[in-house]
Amino acid sequence: MNDIHYLTPEGKQKLEKELGILRTSGRNDLAARLKHAISMGDLSENADYHKAKEDQGFLEGRIQEIETILKNSELIETQDNYHEVSLGAKVTIQEGDYPPETYHLVGRKEANPREGKISHESPIGKALLGHKEGAIVRVDLPHNEHIELKILSIK
Repeated sequence: MNDIHYLTPEGKQKLEKELGILRTSGRNDLAARLKHAISMGDLSENADYHKAKEDQGFLEGRIQEIETILKNSELIETQDNYHEVSLGAKVTIQEGDYPPETYHLVGRKEANPREGKISHESPIGKALLGHKEGAIVRVDLPHNEHIELKILSIK
């Protein structure tokens, strides 16, 4: 699968750091656990050995996942001034009388709504793309529902 993964410079740096840790101390710690478990004898009923092997599979899978993301990534170029909502923009929106919320529009691999980062592929992200400050945007939700968001600012 050759999907392009859009990353902010910070997101790319975070993944590169995680990859470095997994390749070094992550692998070294697992190797030590495996060595200790093997030294305990009979592997057929050795829970420590089986758990370490399972963890090794997860670790190697995560390493491959990060390598693939980085290999197929494109950096999001941030701008000083956005004329419309695009990838990399920080958008302040408001729904009705609710307090305004600010979201950073990022690629799906960096999306984390708790940190104020939403994917450009999410319903809100898709709806906001291409709109200018002051626009009222309709976001379609499941079950034939929708909300309207006003774009207060784009940075």
